[in-house]
Amino acid sequence: MSERIFGIHGAALELRSQRMGVIASNIANAATPGYKARDVDFDKALEAKLASGQGAAPGFGEPDLLYRRAVMPSLDGNTVELGREQVAFAENALKYSASLSFVEGKVNTITRALKGE
Repeated sequence: MSERIFGIHGAALELRSQRMGVIASNIANAATPGYKARDVDFDKALEAKLASGQGAAPGFGEPDLLYRRAVMPSLDGNTVELGREQVAFAENALKYSASLSFVEGKVNTITRALKGE
């Protein structure tokens, strides 16, 4: 039912939240020797989630994590490029905020309709 009300935004919020955690982990490990930066293929993960019929249902498993290819890996084997991670984090946060605003607008509309406004 939530998929009919919120469309793909419920599932997108969950995946964006998970991606934010992955990117934050990359940033936190920027100085860890041998750490390999990871990311989520958001489009593929969202498509898989919607195709599975899970929609925004809680308990959906973690999306597949991919290793990022570093343009300039460090000598200690760490592939985190801090600037790239910060841009990815900011972009993901902006898209998360947009989806959250959409869901909030839908909830407000439904609330007003139930109150008879």
